[in-house]
Amino acid sequence: MADDKAGASTDAVASDDGTDGEQRRRCDYCRLPLVSGGVELVHDGDTYRFCSERCRDAIEKSEKVFTEYHGFRRTPTGVAPIDDSLPQGIPRNSFVMLTDLAGTRTEAIQAELVWRALERGEPAVVVSFLEPPVSVVQEFVTLDWNVLPYLESGQLGFVDAFTYRMDDRERMYERLNDWNSHLSGFCEEATTRVRDPSDVSELGSRIDDALERRDMQDWGVVVLDSLNEFGSLLQPVRSYQFVKDLRAGVCKSRFVPVYASATVSNDGEGFPHDLDYMVDGIVEMRLDDDLVEGSLLKQVRVRKMSGVLSLPKWVLYEYTAGEGIVTIELHEGPPDSKDGADTREPDDGDDERGDGVGTAGPGEVVDGTGDPDAGPADGPPGSGDGRPPSADGPQTDDRQ
Repeated sequence: MADDKAGASTDAVASDDGTDGEQRRRCDYCRLPLVSGGVELVHDGDTYRFCSERCRDAIEKSEKVFTEYHGFRRTPTGVAPIDDSLPQGIPRNSFVMLTDLAGTRTEAIQAELVWRALERGEPAVVVSFLEPPVSVVQEFVTLDWNVLPYLESGQLGFVDAFTYRMDDRERMYERLNDWNSHLSGFCEEATTRVRDPSDVSELGSRIDDALERRDMQDWGVVVLDSLNEFGSLLQPVRSYQFVKDLRAGVCKSRFVPVYASATVSNDGEGFPHDLDYMVDGIVEMRLDDDLVEGSLLKQVRVRKMSGVLSLPKWVLYEYTAGEGIVTIELHEGPPDSKDGADTREPDDGDDERGDGVGTAGPGEVVDGTGDPDAGPADGPPGSGDGRPPSADGPQTDDRQ
């Protein structure tokens, strides 16, 4: 971030937990802390101090200075449980692998990563190996997120590495119903097609073209829907090389984060699950059958994120339309009553109906206190035969 030239300043140093630390003088150009006396420049009677001669020379040529020395490097994902585990956000130059199991709805997490970027005003590109762009749009529609204006404006784009499989692509479009045909019309202008995804040179070029068209430098996100499907097209050595080139050309050169999904199979061995050493971040999703008997509950955690503080803890989640991912907390025991009613199990001295009337001997009427000598309870009269009134209120007779 940059701003108009400002006077010399002394800023508070932010600690990793987001609190202000001790006061420290910062460079008047790059805003990094001064580690020594620095280099001075006097202008219009004001003295400016810089960490290096290069920063001093740069401010003389520029009309702006940086206001945040790390502002271009970190960004939130917008996905609640991931951001809760990454209080400092993720570095923009990160390649993040989303490892998942079948049934964890990783495609919904991919959609939310894109949607939150669009909401922030940033562009997004989806590289699709598993399905055509119109099916990806349907995922957004299912979650009640309208991406059609973003497709029309070009803010959202696709790199289509799926429809090369169709011998007759036009026939596929002819089979679409009116609704899907309408959605497909939005995708047409926003899609870059790959003739042969096994040609990594062509694939890389198409991705770079899509990013260049949206001026994706220091902003935006790229989502790759399946490293497994990509790896099935190539020999492993070429797959590894492509991922390394993508990380270098997009993440490290453009400072645009890439989120790539990898479904766990074959006991998690081989490509892409042996990329742990190379990727910058790993977000894991799994299904747990131990928490609730007879149920599979979805969980997510951030296992690794280079360069920032991370809190690797498993969080239960589910998806709801309009809101995206929501976290779930388990509670032991019966659910809380909304109206504050007592939810305890009745004991031997309680009436099974739970209306507060205890058990009495023959000829005894017992009020809510359980005391047979307390007399009849206040309130509406009973039925006249010694029984207390119904807990459901007065009864009516429909007979005429």
